[in-house]
Amino acid sequence: MIRVLFVCMGNICRSPTAEGIFRAMAEEAGIAHLVDIDSAGTHGYHVGEPPDPRAQDAARDRGIEIGNLRARQFQKDDFQDFDYVLAMDRQNHAILLDLCPSEYRDRLHLFLSFAAETRVRDVPDPYYGNIDRFDRALDLIEQGAAGLLTEIQTALHAAKA
Repeated sequence: MIRVLFVCMGNICRSPTAEGIFRAMAEEAGIAHLVDIDSAGTHGYHVGEPPDPRAQDAARDRGIEIGNLRARQFQKDDFQDFDYVLAMDRQNHAILLDLCPSEYRDRLHLFLSFAAETRVRDVPDPYYGNIDRFDRALDLIEQGAAGLLTEIQTALHAAKA
């Protein structure tokens, strides 16, 4: 089992969207039973809340349902529990890097580092914008998720060999 955690600031826009998109991609690829997927926020602003309604609408427009997810705050133990801890932007990556024990640094990644086709490194936070900002975030999340899926499929294939 490979465990993946997406992390943004409040866990109501970008990271739950990434969780939903990546889960759908893993299901379509036939590896969902081999991957545990979750999301969290570096801050506890929205613990227990569902994703932002605009994030839910934007995801639903692409056939992804995330309304059942609930925000949680990142815990230091998550580094031990997850194989991939994926920060949605450099600001949250820096926060996570400060919390990360040295033995788990190889698990922490900037999410869009898996999106080879884009030079963008941060999924912009759409919270203070309109639906167009949510659509832009989803476009980038889909690119990052596709690259991550390839990486995990390769790792699963290597583990079988």
